[in-house]
Amino acid sequence: MNLLERVAAVLNGAGMAHALIGAVALAAHGVARSTVDQDLLVADRACLSPTLWKPLEAEGIRVEIRRGDVSDPLAGVVRFEAPGERPLDLIVGKHAWQKRAIEKVAPQASSPPGTPVVGLVDLILLKLYAGGPQDAWDIQQLLAVEDRDGLAAEVEAELQTLPPELSNLWKKITSSGWEDR
Repeated sequence: MNLLERVAAVLNGAGMAHALIGAVALAAHGVARSTVDQDLLVADRACLSPTLWKPLEAEGIRVEIRRGDVSDPLAGVVRFEAPGERPLDLIVGKHAWQKRAIEKVAPQASSPPGTPVVGLVDLILLKLYAGGPQDAWDIQQLLAVEDRDGLAAEVEAELQTLPPELSNLWKKITSSGWEDR
């Protein structure tokens, strides 16, 4: 088993729902982008417990747990590294909308076997939440692959329930004057 499959097996064994995000999810939705690591999203803070990852550490996998504080947009991140493999970041969300994004997923033919990928609208919302220049570029690429108007309408319906700064960034990205800097 590779690193992703081993981490997913621990999460599955603990009953923790999870989904691929980041560049792997982009690829599953038709946008190819290279990256050094892989990203999984969970919404269960129990995955920040060192005890959960002891079996992987016993196999020689390096596990680093970083807990977010009150002002952090995430509950934390668990970083996994194994010799000869791409690192994996387990992103621990702390908002109800992130949990819903995970609950809505279904495995896709283009994703690694048995590993669900976050849906397209939720991937865009996560990219808006991250808010960096690469995230904006990723959103533009996703909009170019799908039915832009239909997808935009779905995203805008979801944005009504999320923090206003996500709507502001969405407007900038989808405006005709947006330039990738």
